[in-house]
Amino acid sequence: MAEELRLVLIVISVLVIGGLLVHGLWSVRKKDSPEAAPSERVEPMQDTPSHTPVEPKEPVVAQRDEPQFGELNFDANEPQIDTSVAQTPIEDDLQVVQEPEPELEPEPESEKEAPADVSDFVIVHIQMPEGLSMQGSKLLPAVNTLGFKYSEEGFFNRHIDPAGQGPVLFRLVNMYNPGTFDIDNMEQFSTAGVSLFMTLPCEGDGLAAFNMLHSAAKKIADEFGAQILDAEREEMTVERVRQYVEQVRAFSA
Repeated sequence: MAEELRLVLIVISVLVIGGLLVHGLWSVRKKDSPEAAPSERVEPMQDTPSHTPVEPKEPVVAQRDEPQFGELNFDANEPQIDTSVAQTPIEDDLQVVQEPEPELEPEPESEKEAPADVSDFVIVHIQMPEGLSMQGSKLLPAVNTLGFKYSEEGFFNRHIDPAGQGPVLFRLVNMYNPGTFDIDNMEQFSTAGVSLFMTLPCEGDGLAAFNMLHSAAKKIADEFGAQILDAEREEMTVERVRQYVEQVRAFSA
């Protein structure tokens, strides 16, 4: 019985292996058969409107006149503005498209008004003639007579109260570095000039404070034989004084 079962299993195994071999040979012959070739053929493209070849267009570049170097005029006080139009990158067969400039909406009237914390300065310089200087031993009593009080910051301040009380109206500083005075060494101190300045808006009556500043500048200039200059270190004129007055009035309104 065991022998017969063994023979049956051997016969079944031979049949299975033979069937696999036959199937494999049939598959290989089918792949190599020339009948499969027509399915891989590509039909030629018909000349229809949908397949009409497109001729590449040359990129359209926005033309603009480039200024020569001799035509450039830069003002250090004015920011330079780039007025060129934004363009898209140039790629194969793509046209350069100019992006339209965005339309700016008008600002509300409330936003155009100057903010409340805007400030400005009035500056007056007192310059000694070339080769001469102010001696600290003479400058100290002069500023004390005009009501200035020495501060911890190293400046002389003119307060609303001549006794040195209340808000500061304007200050007197050294015109040259470091800008301060050494109160303990005024006998050895000297400078070629000093400066008076006030911050706008100021406490109290702005026009009265400016008149005091201008009067102090003239007295110091007369004391030392110095020249009064404006903020740009140009000779102070009557017209420039009027401009300072208008500047103070603008912050006093």
